Amino acid sequence: MTIVQTSKAVYLGIDIGGTKILAAAVSSTGRVLSRAKAKVPKGASSREVFELAAGLSKAALGGRLPRAIGVGVPGIVSPKGDKVLVAPNIKIAGFPLAARLKDRFKAHAVIGNDVSVGLLGEAWKGAAKGKKNVIGLFPGTGLGGGAIVDGKILLGAHGAAAEFGHIVVVRGGRRCGCGKRGCLEAYSSRSAIEKALGGAQMKSKAIKKALARREWDVVGAVREASEHLADAAVSLRQVFDPELILLGGGLVEACGAFILPIVRKALDTDPFFTRTIGRCPVKAAALGDDAIVVGAAKLASCL
Repeated sequence: MTIVQTSKAVYLGIDIGGTKILAAAVSSTGRVLSRAKAKVPKGASSREVFELAAGLSKAALGGRLPRAIGVGVPGIVSPKGDKVLVAPNIKIAGFPLAARLKDRFKAHAVIGNDVSVGLLGEAWKGAAKGKKNVIGLFPGTGLGGGAIVDGKILLGAHGAAAEFGHIVVVRGGRRCGCGKRGCLEAYSSRSAIEKALGGAQMKSKAIKKALARREWDVVGAVREASEHLADAAVSLRQVFDPELILLGGGLVEACGAFILPIVRKALDTDPFFTRTIGRCPVKAAALGDDAIVVGAAKLASCL
C-alpha cells in the first residue's frame, strides 16, 4: 500500500451495522472524501466483522494516514469509548475493536453508540448544525435515541443513556422486545406499525405508498405511532430543554411528511414550555447514510 502523507487532517469514520458496514475518509471540515461499503455476512464472527471493517477502511482511505478513528456500533458502549458492552444484532461485544483498529492503522480509535454518533454528525454538518443541545428520535425497525448536551454526547454512568425507545408510554401496554411492556418502541417503530396491521412485513417505502393512497388502516396505524412519538417528544423537551428535536431513521425518511406535523403540533400546543419559553423546532435528519461516519469522524477529532 502506498502511504499518502498530507498536512490536512483526515479522519476515518466507520459505521458498523447489523447488515452492512460503511467506512469513509472524512476531512477536518466534515466533508466525506471517499467511501467503501459492504454487507455483513450472516452469522459473521467478531473477527470477520473486524476484518471486513478494516478492509473497507483501507479502501476508503486510499493510502491516506488517518489522524484518528471513530466508530458507530448498534449497542451499548463503555463510557470511555473503548469497548462494546452489548450489541444484540452483531457479534462484536467483548471484541477489542478500538485496540485492533489502533494496531492496524496506527491511530487512536474511539467507539460510540450508532444513534448518538449519527446525532453528533447531524449537529456538526446536518440538520442540527450549530446546535449544542439536541434530542434525537430515530424510528426504524426499532427506535433509537440520542442526546447532545452542551455539545457532547450524553453517555450516562454506564454508557447507556438516551435509550428513549424504552421509556414507557403506556403502562402495562404492548410487549416490547426488551422484555418490558408499553415501551415507545412497541408503539412508534416500523415493527410496531407492522404488528398493528396484522404482522405482515412492510418496508417504510411501502408504508409511504399506502399513506399516499389513503389506505385508512395504514393511516390509522401511522397516526397512532406518530402521536406516541409526539407525546414522548413533549416529555423529553421538558426533561432536556433542547434547542431542537431531530427525527430520523428509515420510517421518518419515508414518511416524514406525515409524521413531523403531528410531532410539531404536539410541541407547539404544549401549554407549559411553549407558553413560558417558546417553540421548540422539529426537523428531519439530513445526512442519510453519511450521518454516522461523519459523526464518528467528529468523535475521533476530539481525541
